[in-house]
Amino acid sequence: QVRLVESGGGLVQAGGSLRLSCAVSARTFKDTAMGWFRQTPGKERVFVAAASWGGSNAEYADSVQGRFTISRDNAKNPVYLQMSSLKPEDTAVYYCAVATSVIGVPTLVRAYDYWGQGTQVTVCS
Repeated sequence: QVRLVESGGGLVQAGGSLRLSCAVSARTFKDTAMGWFRQTPGKERVFVAAASWGGSNAEYADSVQGRFTISRDNAKNPVYLQMSSLKPEDTAVYYCAVATSVIGVPTLVRAYDYWGQGTQVTVCS
């Protein structure tokens, strides 16, 4: 069983930065991808960013391209989402996720097998 725990959310002013972390409890495997998604009340969970476990390939939603960066500490398991130039519309609960036995970098919610509990990010104007 893989357990994911997010941290680093909080309240920030527009234009500011936050770094989210996702601690992964177990080793992952060769064909594994990591992703970040977000969700606002009454709406579906949507893709934000994803990368292969080794970090060689990454995908970003158009809305965050150039502002957010997904990465992983090669020496440890945490997965990070560095968020810069934050906007009020980035306000959401952010979830990290792991997809196993995948090819490429999936962007669909249903491709991911394991999820964290979420961390709230609030951007005020």
